Amino acid sequence: MPLSLYFHIPFCVHRCAYCDFNTYAGREALIPAYAEALCREIEIVGDALSQQGTGEEVHTLFFGGGTPSLLAPRHYEKIFAALRAHFQISPEAEITLEANPGTVSLDYLRNLRALGFNRLSFGVQSFHPEELRQLERIHDPFDVFDAVRWARRAGFDNLNLDLIYGLPEQSLDRWSATVKWAVSLAPEHLSLYALTLEHGTPFGRWAQRGLLPLPDPDAAAEMYEWAGEFLEGRGYLQYEISNWARDNRLPSPVYRPPSIVHRPFFACRHNLTYWRCEPYLGFGAGAHGHFGDFRVANVLSPKSYIDRLSLAGHRPSSTVYRLSSTVYRPPSLSPACVNHQRLTPRQQMQEMMMLGLRLTREGVSAREFAGRFGVQVTDVFGREIEELLRLGLLEWVEESNLPQAPKPAGGSRLRLTPRARLLGNQVFMRFV
Repeated sequence: MPLSLYFHIPFCVHRCAYCDFNTYAGREALIPAYAEALCREIEIVGDALSQQGTGEEVHTLFFGGGTPSLLAPRHYEKIFAALRAHFQISPEAEITLEANPGTVSLDYLRNLRALGFNRLSFGVQSFHPEELRQLERIHDPFDVFDAVRWARRAGFDNLNLDLIYGLPEQSLDRWSATVKWAVSLAPEHLSLYALTLEHGTPFGRWAQRGLLPLPDPDAAAEMYEWAGEFLEGRGYLQYEISNWARDNRLPSPVYRPPSIVHRPFFACRHNLTYWRCEPYLGFGAGAHGHFGDFRVANVLSPKSYIDRLSLAGHRPSSTVYRLSSTVYRPPSLSPACVNHQRLTPRQQMQEMMMLGLRLTREGVSAREFAGRFGVQVTDVFGREIEELLRLGLLEWVEESNLPQAPKPAGGSRLRLTPRARLLGNQVFMRFV
């Protein structure tokens, strides 16, 4: 099974009021040392894998944050040198960088493309200046137009735009204008997320004190359904609850750059790794990994992360892990690791249902479930499945009825019905 790598870059110019990610503003002075620590962790983990003789090929790399575009090309040059020295990177690997539109330039993007990045994900969120100010974003709509134009000139033919809906007092007209502006830029991928007021964030505290209107769930549902219908008519296929990808097999009135016409589908291969419960390793402060029976997590603080990686030597744990069919000692337990959990077979089955059912076309394959766990999904979750089928929230679909599934495979698949996409948590809770 191919391997994915995630790299967390926790630095931001400004921490947005709705954000609850592991991010820090005003600590850019740590970036050079942080890049060196990343290289050290790559070396430790990669060498441990090599010593155990696993040799899985890396097929996706994802740099998330935070604002990864705050790192200079020279930092990424060192990181890529370490990666190529200690991992087997597929020549066809998908390599993504998240970026804030207000932090990039044409020269910067050209340097990234030359280093090997081939996919960009821009945190756009809105095309209305007042909504961007409400969200405390540091860019404006013109920064987005420039960033997309520069990305194309730099040679990127795989772009994602993140958008947020369900803002306090946001109207359907304003949301639809944002989506239309985004589609006019012809991105290959769109991620649409409903605003959630997370505990501990300024938005969450303001809402508790009555200083911020609560989002209207009915209005957010209307925005979600409108966007799905609109995007389908513009050649975007919804393949996950919050994600749409350009499908060149569908008719579309939207312009397609000549360089991408030959590619049929632009689903994010890295995120599919998560939803399919496939193995990935996490690097950086607060990064998580999942391989075999285990989940691991690194220390949250960037300074603590740097300090841990600067320690001389590394004593591998005596715990034995399993990645694919190979047993080895845990390479992800680098000096930065502060937590690891071995999942029971039951927990792994629950995760496969919860994450796999997020894939709106693909769902969960009965054959893949049986092949992974040695039991039928209906033997484990028969009562839950029957209840959800009766409520019209799940459906069985044969592979022959999924001509546009991102990952064709044999056997019947269980997936959400269209009406259940707004009730996904009600479905997932039955399994976990």
